[in-house]
Amino acid sequence: MNAEIITIGDEILIGQIVDTNSAWIAEKLNLLGIKITQITSISDTEEAIYGAVNQSINRCDIVLMTGGLGPTSDDITKPTLCKFFGGNLVLHEPSLEIIKGIFGKRGLQVTESNRRQAEVPSSCEVLLNKNGTAPGMLFRKGGKILVSMPGVPFEMKGLMETSVLPLLKEMSSNMVIIHRTVNTFGIPESFLSDKLQAFEGKLPNYIKLAYLPSPSGIRLRLSGYSSHSETLNSEINQLIEYLRKEIPEYIFGYGNTSLPVVIGQILKSINATVSTAESCTGGTVAHLITEISGSSAYFKGSVVAYSNEVKTSILKVDANVLNENGAVSQQVVEQMAVGAGKLLKTDYAIAISGIAGPDGGTETKPVGTVWIAVASNNSLVSKKYIFSNQRDINIARASYTALNLLRELLLQEHLELNENIFGEKFE
Repeated sequence: MNAEIITIGDEILIGQIVDTNSAWIAEKLNLLGIKITQITSISDTEEAIYGAVNQSINRCDIVLMTGGLGPTSDDITKPTLCKFFGGNLVLHEPSLEIIKGIFGKRGLQVTESNRRQAEVPSSCEVLLNKNGTAPGMLFRKGGKILVSMPGVPFEMKGLMETSVLPLLKEMSSNMVIIHRTVNTFGIPESFLSDKLQAFEGKLPNYIKLAYLPSPSGIRLRLSGYSSHSETLNSEINQLIEYLRKEIPEYIFGYGNTSLPVVIGQILKSINATVSTAESCTGGTVAHLITEISGSSAYFKGSVVAYSNEVKTSILKVDANVLNENGAVSQQVVEQMAVGAGKLLKTDYAIAISGIAGPDGGTETKPVGTVWIAVASNNSLVSKKYIFSNQRDINIARASYTALNLLRELLLQEHLELNENIFGEKFE
């Protein structure tokens, strides 16, 4: 069973608000085994609404619409739906009583425009909206259904949970949709795709692989669609096991697990602490670590050594080394890491120095050049990276790369951790 989502409103098209309704609806429908085949955002015009409804209802089994049901003159969804499904606008007394109750609690009179919100096409089944003034409407045509709901998120969710989802659950077949995610870091998307070319070629037609890249890594999402839930779940689990053996060095977690979460789990498991010394990232690594609840158990603090003076006076970087090699160099970043570990008395320390841009680059050190070091009581690892020419991307990528370098060192020093899976393996 397939479904499409239509969101109505110029405010979405001009970027004034972000369409969160579609993501919420899609997630709920996936749990019922209903595929979302298209999401469309359209303007508040009769032509756009009529055209979108006509196309969607001919393509799929279920159409869910949000928005365009306000009290103002620019909300013309209901007249347009009358034109498409037939009938005329009639007053729905139960909805009017809800409207009177809402305004009565505020000590306000119901205006004519408020009364109009209780008008619905005579061709629809009314879905009472107990959280707002615009009722939901259910239309049936040729075995297909269309549900029109308010665009206000909490009103839409209320209607979905009380009226729409129970109906769709009855309608949906025994098909299930299962998503599993494998999180990777440290390899470009094109290289990862090349490595997994043979793997993708062997996938059955009811299981798809998607690549979801971001500065925090590449998420590999396996999506399966079948009427046999247990069999499909087992097949996808076997595919994940294959990935673990094929690209073990790049996998850091599963599901919604992030690098900061994994770092925290590892450090807590070995009762170790970490600190950071950051230049071009300006404390971003520390921020990522401390976003995780309970990070005080393993994170002691950070030095944002943006100036050379702070590098030498606080982190004890040798001034001669700094002058000879420059702030963005292996020698300096290694001394920053060692200095941070000593200063804050931690078992591990991360240091970053680079040219975030857009200015400051040279021929030998272009914008995006970043040195990262990780120090421990037993090891000192440093690597040079060249990212992009965009400042925000460089900061984000450098921060996550630093966390991954720490993860790699932790696994190297504690080989027994390689047998453990940090993060939820299966969503």
